[in-house]
Amino acid sequence: MASAYDKIAQQAARHEKVQTIMHYVNKSNLEEEHRQQEKGKVTGIDRVTKESYGRELGKNLDDLLGRMKRFGYKPQPVRRTYIPKAGSNKVRPLGIPAYEDKLVQGVMRKVLDEIYKGKFYDFSYGFREGKGCHQAISEVQRIIRSKKINFVVDADIKGFFDNVDHEWLMKFLEHDIEDKNFLRYVKRFLKSGIMEDLVRQENDKGTPQGGLISPVLANVYLHYVLDMWFEKAVKGKCKGEAYIVRYADDGAPRMRGSGGETVKAA
Repeated sequence: MASAYDKIAQQAARHEKVQTIMHYVNKSNLEEEHRQQEKGKVTGIDRVTKESYGRELGKNLDDLLGRMKRFGYKPQPVRRTYIPKAGSNKVRPLGIPAYEDKLVQGVMRKVLDEIYKGKFYDFSYGFREGKGCHQAISEVQRIIRSKKINFVVDADIKGFFDNVDHEWLMKFLEHDIEDKNFLRYVKRFLKSGIMEDLVRQENDKGTPQGGLISPVLANVYLHYVLDMWFEKAVKGKCKGEAYIVRYADDGAPRMRGSGGETVKAA
């Protein structure tokens, strides 16, 4: 079935940089994003629900698009809450965007997914269509069973989502995207701030977990700083075999040195 975003991937495959992609943030795609939102979800600082926004959906979207065209649209701070961290007694922060911001982020995420699905390495499994945690685990098992593995390095980047460097992330995006308006709104989302206990916090780094656009931005960042480094630098220096399986900010390089030597991966 054809998607409203199919032409983006075609453009990305043909050209070094994609152009004129901001027009995908249009009324039709925003309406579809609204339909896909789940009912009864926790609200952001706007306290707007799918139901309340949908009562005058056409009017609300026309107003949103008008503000976007004149650059009067500014994403609201995400509402920070905390949820239990799987497998431990700790909690992790979760950012909940305002409803209108969810819609815009949802469309922009789909645009970015199309741009990068042909650029990301196959060993990147997090937040990608057709890939997931179970596939990553299966690939780890396959490598261990079928390859000559001497040792495994299990790595988790501490506080990754809260410490992504905005300047470098924008440089990575600019390497693949030539649409100043689209990039301008990506930056606005990065700088939108955090609201916690009625106090607004400015953020000069990080992509808040919970934002619809955050996972693909995290993958773009790690594609350039980790995946390409491993593929082009680490593997080239290894005398033996080296593999990596990455799920979001969790990675597990697996290696075998030709003489049992230690090969540094991370």
